[in-house]
Amino acid sequence: MKRSEQTRNVLRTLASPAILLAGLLLAATLCVAAPGPSQIPNIFKPDSTPADSIFRLSRLVLTITGLIFVVVFCLLAYTVAKYRRRGLDDSREPPQVYGSNQVELAWTVIPCIIVLVLFLATARVILSVQDAPKPPGAIEVIAVGHQYWWEFRYPGLGVVTANELHVPVSDSSHPTPTFITLLSADTDHSFWVPRLAGKTDLIPNHPNHTWIDPHETGLFLGQCAQYCGVQHAKMLLRVYVDSPEQFSAWVQAEKQPAVTSAAVDEGRRIFESTACINCHAVSGTVADGRFGPDLTHLMSRETIASGGALNTHENLRAWIKNPDSIKPGSLMPAMNLRDPDLDALTAYLETLR
Repeated sequence: MKRSEQTRNVLRTLASPAILLAGLLLAATLCVAAPGPSQIPNIFKPDSTPADSIFRLSRLVLTITGLIFVVVFCLLAYTVAKYRRRGLDDSREPPQVYGSNQVELAWTVIPCIIVLVLFLATARVILSVQDAPKPPGAIEVIAVGHQYWWEFRYPGLGVVTANELHVPVSDSSHPTPTFITLLSADTDHSFWVPRLAGKTDLIPNHPNHTWIDPHETGLFLGQCAQYCGVQHAKMLLRVYVDSPEQFSAWVQAEKQPAVTSAAVDEGRRIFESTACINCHAVSGTVADGRFGPDLTHLMSRETIASGGALNTHENLRAWIKNPDSIKPGSLMPAMNLRDPDLDALTAYLETLR
């Protein structure tokens, strides 16, 4: 084999893993270099025990793979420099070397040790997250994934809401983790709030579980991380971590029935006489649908359409009139109401706080 051919073969062997590792390290660097508030879903800024465990594991993996990258890159640079084509190259075949027990032993044992270390570290994190004990006072939530929104039920508190999950902050003196049972109403989904926990899939007829114990208050954003249909990208998650007092006040408010005034009776009549009640529920009314979000406290939420738009008068009216104008491909039908009826219905929904 000619020296130039040897060089090309060595380059092919070394370049693929080197390029892959370089890409991973570049992606990690970009994530770390993008500081921002808690709303940014950054896996490199954990704020919960499960997320912190995953972060420390990823840091170990990146360190090991980074060292591998440095070694591979140095060998690549050495090969390029030493075996480059020279003007006096007579194209003769270089001396051939056959076998080396030391080299073969090294490139067998070292990768095995690396794989074993990564396997044991990963298994330890998986077990610590999946087998975490549930302390007294833990909050229990049932999260149901729908196309394309999230339903949250608090069975111990008697609260049902949608798209915006409220949990209490958990500190070392008063640990209050939130244990979440994950169910799917239709197809595969994936619950992922990067700063609070790793991805966990929602699979039809196969309950899964995850848990979080946020260490600071604030808003944390997440995403359905499993392609579930045309509006998968707009199936957003908003997790509000409240102080104990704020969380208690929110629970008490959510337990209250819908309160409306006589001024919006026409809007309520329109709501209860259309197909709205087939999909949505409002406590204290005949509406008890389960296909769409519970609207009892609709206006307590900052967004509509699973984070697709802010919950304003204009957006709410546009959402009722034509959901595809905000979220194309959503399963909510356009109501095709006359403008006076649309205004009355919007006014009624705006009283649901």
